[in-house]
Amino acid sequence: MVESLILSLTVFALATFIGHSVITKVPPTLHTPLMSGTNAISGIVIVGALVAAGMTDSALSQGLATAAVVLATINVVGGFLVTDRMLRMFRRRERPSNNAGNPDGGDR
Repeated sequence: MVESLILSLTVFALATFIGHSVITKVPPTLHTPLMSGTNAISGIVIVGALVAAGMTDSALSQGLATAAVVLATINVVGGFLVTDRMLRMFRRRERPSNNAGNPDGGDR
């Protein structure tokens, strides 16, 4: 039990450091498209955390699995919000009509 906990914490710490080093090297222009792509991965994390929460017996494991579900859900929602904001930047804006005062729409 203790050995598997130490192994799991070691993997978690290494994944944290590797993830941080990878994310800091991403240029800002690629950050939003990559974030929208990771929504699928976070969806898989949610499913895995739900399965893990259902298969555990200890309260600690269920708490960690619940925390994983909550954090992955926050990540998915945040990713969709950022992606939506990015896509709104590329929409065409409506230009005001020059014929606002003329009912027939023609030039005088």
